[in-house]
Amino acid sequence: QLQLVESGGGVVQPGGSLRLSCVGSEFPLDLHTIGWFRQAPGKEREAVACLESSGENTNYAPDVKGRFTISVDLAKNTAYLEMNNLRPEDTAVYYCAADIFHPENIFPMPRANKYGTWGQGTQVTVSS
Repeated sequence: QLQLVESGGGVVQPGGSLRLSCVGSEFPLDLHTIGWFRQAPGKEREAVACLESSGENTNYAPDVKGRFTISVDLAKNTAYLEMNNLRPEDTAVYYCAADIFHPENIFPMPRANKYGTWGQGTQVTVSS
């Protein structure tokens, strides 16, 4: 069964950048959809970016489009979320998730229940 482990979170000042990594093990990420979600205290878990493992189709939440980039390196079985121009409202625990490819896992922006495999999460704090 696919397992996911995130890393790369931390504390950064507004306007700064972070790159999150999500390493898959026990099963290849190929033929999956991969999503990055975040959950702030007191809020629901929300999707911020997702893609098909071929990289052909991606989707972003409106408030991160142009600032965040999702990508996957199948040779390393690793997905990434490059986050630039970070804002205090981006503060949250970030999770990567995966599920067998289905278009509904990408368009429209999916709810968390569309994904069955989750990592443990990594904290991102944007603060001056």
